[in-house]
Amino acid sequence: MSKIEKVVLAYSGGLDTSVIVRWLQDTYDCEVVTFTADIGQGEEVEPARAKAEALGVKEIYIDDLREEYVRDFVFPMFRANAIYEGEYLLGTSIARPLIAKRLIEIANETGADAISHGATGKGNDQVRFELGAYALKPGIQVIAPWREWDLNSREKLMQYCEQHKIPVDFSSKKKKSPYSMDANLLHISYEGGILEDPWAEAEEDMWRWSVSPEAAPDEPTYITIGFEKGDPVSIDGERLSPATLLEKLNKLGGANGIGRLDIVENRYVGMKSRGCYETPGGTILMKAHRAIESITLDREVAHMKDSLMPRYADLIYNGYWWSPERRMLQAAIDESQAVVNGEVRLKLYKGSVSAVGRRSADSLFDERIATFEDDAGAYNQKDAEGFIKLNALRLRIAAGKGRKLI
Repeated sequence: MSKIEKVVLAYSGGLDTSVIVRWLQDTYDCEVVTFTADIGQGEEVEPARAKAEALGVKEIYIDDLREEYVRDFVFPMFRANAIYEGEYLLGTSIARPLIAKRLIEIANETGADAISHGATGKGNDQVRFELGAYALKPGIQVIAPWREWDLNSREKLMQYCEQHKIPVDFSSKKKKSPYSMDANLLHISYEGGILEDPWAEAEEDMWRWSVSPEAAPDEPTYITIGFEKGDPVSIDGERLSPATLLEKLNKLGGANGIGRLDIVENRYVGMKSRGCYETPGGTILMKAHRAIESITLDREVAHMKDSLMPRYADLIYNGYWWSPERRMLQAAIDESQAVVNGEVRLKLYKGSVSAVGRRSADSLFDERIATFEDDAGAYNQKDAEGFIKLNALRLRIAAGKGRKLI
């Protein structure tokens, strides 16, 4: 790695990244620029400014990216109905390409020759940040302190703070959660602590965004979500910005005990990891989007989308948002969404979300044909005989040749 003059650090203001600021200054004798992103983590981000200033940082970026995050990253992903390994709605994964993009933009604006992050060498985030950075600026240098230093425990980090007079009262005076948590407008995740035993049930007081299904209201909540070109645009007829809409769904879902998930997932680096997630608004959106697609998409288009989805989800999980293959898949997905317009009525009740109504001017559902009553000749049932025989032809030929299927 060549001489580093200036580095842009993804900075939260917490213990780890505060230590990283001083460690970068001392280890690389370089200027540090801090970047703090507000993507709806639910905590005040402005205090990061004072913390960075106390560490001698002169260039401080604090950006409100909530609307961009939901509009340009979350919604495009939901057009694909993306789920990783059948369960995970990719709440952490989809935030990383936006942060990587902004890191590179700031590096370009400030003339920095390197970026840095606080992701560990065991996780997926290091891959996501760095793949994105290299894709957007091939010559950028990346410093990942957790892969270089020996400060591999909270105790060692606190000792480093004492030795280097790093102000960490904001970290040491309040109770430390036993979990490693990450939050944004789409979800909040929990890892570590008791969750490292996959047999142990998560403690009820761990959850932050949702009541338990048992404690949810005894009466259901009904809402209607409006869609235009595959994206949600309104709740109960009120048009909302992307971030505001998702925030409102999070509150509605959380109040009804919706969106909790406890899984063991396969990390890209090779290990299995147990994590718990709360994605109340995303869980509602997934159900609603599939419901509006069910009446607006052609059958083969819908099935092809479903066949592409696992690959698309893998790309996001593994950090390839900024890749030609993701762009190619996105173009196909977005093309399918031109007709995904209309409204879905949903029932929220004690941890479950059900689509109970859907309507669209672009609906392919034809009541004249689908009815069990007299269809007045709209569908000739005799046509089915030839259809079945043609599809059975290869099976009949094989059976006639004595080929056994039992």
